[in-house]
Amino acid sequence: MASIIIIAVVFVLDALAFVLAIGAEKRRSTATLGVDDRSRQYCVYSTDAATGYGIAALLLLLAAQAVVMVVTRCFCCGRALSPGRWRAFSGFCFIACWFTFVIAELCLLAGSVRNAYHTKYSTLVMSGPPRCAMLRKGVFAAGAAFTFLTALFAELHYIFFAKARHAAAVPPPIVGAGIGMTRM
Repeated sequence: MASIIIIAVVFVLDALAFVLAIGAEKRRSTATLGVDDRSRQYCVYSTDAATGYGIAALLLLLAAQAVVMVVTRCFCCGRALSPGRWRAFSGFCFIACWFTFVIAELCLLAGSVRNAYHTKYSTLVMSGPPRCAMLRKGVFAAGAAFTFLTALFAELHYIFFAKARHAAAVPPPIVGAGIGMTRM
C-alpha cells in the first residue's frame, strides 16, 4: 500500500512550492522613474524577493518530483506492474505529472530570471524616458497553477502505482483443489 510518510513529504514540498510561487507573484519587482544628479532619468526597482521565492519554489517542486520518482522507480525501472486499471491510471498520471512539471519549472525559472533583469540607464542609447523592464503579471501565477497540477498528478501517480504494485505482488487465486484440468 501507499506510504503515508511519502504522501505527506511530497504534499508538504508541493504545498510549500505552491505558496512560494504565489508569494513570488505578489512580490514581483515594479519600477518607477528616478532622476540622478545629472538630471537623467533612470529606473528604480522595488524589492527583488520574487526571484528568491521563484527559485525556492522551483527547487522544492524539483525535490518533490525526485522523491516521487525515486519511490516509484521512475515508473519504468523495477519489476513489472500487473496489467489493469491501476497501472493505466498510474501511467496517465505519470505522463500528466511530467508534462505539468516541465511547464511549472519553465514558468518559475523564466519568471525568476526575468524578474531579476533590471535596466537602469536605457536613455544613453535612445531618446525619451527609459523603458524599465518588468515581469508581466501572471507568470508566477501560472507557475503556481502548474505546481498545483503537478502536486495533484504526483500524488495520484504514487497512489495508483502503489495499488498496481500491490496487485502484482498477490499471486492469482487457485480455483478448486488440486490441479485444474481442461478439455483437450
